[in-house]
Amino acid sequence: MMIARRADTRARADFATWKMIAKLNGASGLPPAAQEFLASYKTRLGEMSEHEATEATIREMYKAYYAEMGGGGAPPEVKPAAAEPVSDNVTAFRKLPPKPKAAQSGPAAQRKLPVALIFVTLCVAYVGIRLYWQ
Repeated sequence: MMIARRADTRARADFATWKMIAKLNGASGLPPAAQEFLASYKTRLGEMSEHEATEATIREMYKAYYAEMGGGGAPPEVKPAAAEPVSDNVTAFRKLPPKPKAAQSGPAAQRKLPVALIFVTLCVAYVGIRLYWQ
């Protein structure tokens, strides 16, 4: 039963990934097996609803993965974790609103003083050492 669950999970994940890649016009870069599964999915879409075509393609992939993973005989039925239909959850990227700039009286101004003080101290030490050696 462990092989069956892994094969079903892999089939569902692969199909979702391949379907998204196909939507982004990248199906030509997929392996031949993936292209075959997507082609069978597209033919099923003409015959049945999207949910039914998706489930039928996933069952077909599940059978292939079950045999590939070493499962013997007919693969057992695995109940999907979610009984509701699969829906795509792709959203467009959006820019985050710009963060307001901090006032110069905050921590940035407090930090400039020690850096400037260290720089001046190093300059004075450098000049002092140069004068001492000459």
